[in-house]
Amino acid sequence: MAQRERVICASEDLVDSGDGVRFELRIGANLEPAFAIRCDGKVRAYLNRCAHLPMELDWKPGKFFDAEGLVLICSTHGAIYSPETGVCLGGPCEGRLVPVPVEERDGKILLREANDA
Repeated sequence: MAQRERVICASEDLVDSGDGVRFELRIGANLEPAFAIRCDGKVRAYLNRCAHLPMELDWKPGKFFDAEGLVLICSTHGAIYSPETGVCLGGPCEGRLVPVPVEERDGKILLREANDA
């Protein structure tokens, strides 16, 4: 199966512990919500789905970090996650957020997707 790259956003759109960028990711026949953030200079992306219940994390579009910008927080349940690994650090969850493979190159954040065509 071939891979294709899709631009999610410009690199400058993501600042450390700042707002994330929402995007959709095709998984099989479905489009799933996902997001990209920057933490300690590195870009990370995850499906926008709490590990406790399948609810989107952000309380307002792009608001994934807590007030201090240290952890990702589920606005519905209060579960907190490591921005570096997606591992649940506390609250009503076990496990981790589902990572999405992204790459930063030439001033852009890129998503690699399977090309079904």
